[in-house]
Amino acid sequence: MTQTQTPVLQLTGVNKSFGAVQVLHDVDLKIYPGQVTALVGDNGAGKSTLVKCVAGIHGIDSGEYLFEGKPVSVGSPRDAAALGIEIVYQDLALCDNLDIVQNMFLGREPKAGLVLDEAQMEIKARETLASLSVRTISSVRQLVSSLSGGQRQTVAIAKSVLWNSKVVLLDEPTAALGVAQTRQVLDLVRRLADNGLGVLLISHNMNDVLEVSDRITPLYLGRVAADVAAKDVTNREIVELITTGRSGNHGLAPAVAQESA
Repeated sequence: MTQTQTPVLQLTGVNKSFGAVQVLHDVDLKIYPGQVTALVGDNGAGKSTLVKCVAGIHGIDSGEYLFEGKPVSVGSPRDAAALGIEIVYQDLALCDNLDIVQNMFLGREPKAGLVLDEAQMEIKARETLASLSVRTISSVRQLVSSLSGGQRQTVAIAKSVLWNSKVVLLDEPTAALGVAQTRQVLDLVRRLADNGLGVLLISHNMNDVLEVSDRITPLYLGRVAADVAAKDVTNREIVELITTGRSGNHGLAPAVAQESA
């Protein structure tokens, strides 16, 4: 994978304040097609605000938002979805009383005349799960309430790629999962990138980050401390970037890190 290609999604010099509190400071973020970029940072570092800016929930105060190399205006989640950006939040936003097919198409149901095209929905749900090599779900007509945590995460991720998405943001996808379920989800995250999507992974688990990511972007008090290839950093170095803004040759200039602290 070459870094000379154009990022599918790029933020440049993004600032965001709430009243007198500046949360994001000149943030640069690049998400490449076919790669997993991990966004890491301590609580309060600005991860959630940055993701909400990408999603169109928060408007940016200044800076540039580019999609496939072109400046765009993203003022709502609908704008983001129209570009091909899908977000899987930590709460998954699934309805327990509906089955997998109904959840995957919720709010976007195709119709055959005046009725829902149930047959087409089921076919597309099966095809999407198959394209991601999902084998842990026996029937797309299972109620979501009957699924394990790993299966629920799988459905939420599959739902995000059903709409010809180009970028998928995953918020703590392995939180509260067991070892086997975590393995399934990480394999699925990797397959998203292998299928050509740009993936932004938000996670506190550095082992997961190092295993599945191509690039890592640590945030330190609202600033990007580094943008590094996962193979070039250790767990300890990532933790140092998260907690102090610097680690060895990586990170913010000492004066900037001290000013942020």
